Amino acid sequence: MDHKIEENKALAEERAGRIPSELCIREKKIKRTYKPSVSVEIPITGPVDTAEFMNAASQGKVNVIDVYLADGGNPNAHDELKRTALHRASLEGHTAVVQMLLEKGADINLKDQLGSRAIHWACRGGSLDVVKALKSHGADLNVRDKLYSTPLHVATRTGHTTIVEYLLSCGAKINCRDREGDTALHDAVRLSRYKIVKLLISARADTNIQNHEGVTAMQQVKQWQFDIMEMLQGLEKLRELGVVLPENISTEK
Repeated sequence: MDHKIEENKALAEERAGRIPSELCIREKKIKRTYKPSVSVEIPITGPVDTAEFMNAASQGKVNVIDVYLADGGNPNAHDELKRTALHRASLEGHTAVVQMLLEKGADINLKDQLGSRAIHWACRGGSLDVVKALKSHGADLNVRDKLYSTPLHVATRTGHTTIVEYLLSCGAKINCRDREGDTALHDAVRLSRYKIVKLLISARADTNIQNHEGVTAMQQVKQWQFDIMEMLQGLEKLRELGVVLPENISTEK
């Protein structure tokens, strides 16, 4: 039961545009922008175990991975969340590691606990080079996870405009609906991804598709405007009644 609760929590986090906390890399990381930092290559003096191999994939240590694979290590080894080295490297933007793993037999279609493939993780991470590398090795750009989310959904939720643009240029299906019936356009509007909204509309996303609540992406915009207006009117009435409002109150959505 606890396992199911944690999985549902992770799915909810993903849909909210965040990387699920249960699937975040556990090593302490420094906030960075692409290009990823290059690890210092330290000579390997002994055999590499699976844990070191998995950590090396997260950290971009090509030499460690090379030794592990040369010694007959399994390129599809995974952690307790069924996340493989390819998933980790894809998230962190280590293109050289991704290329090596794929050339050494890593399965591009393996799913983690949330049903995510490497392409989903690459779209979360935001490295266009990794997304291109995966596509060149046959990654399905319309594959779905347990939320029925496509890579386009994931890139939209995490706000990676260049990834969205690339997926659209490659012919990714634009109007796929997730488990809630939402298209990428619904997600872009809900999360205020304005540039992505423009990209999707320019690519002729269907603005009339309703989600399972019967709401279109355009109706979401109207609802947001209505909620803001209602809140402002409520605040004005309180002021008229002489109610002192906290100085830090925010009207931001």
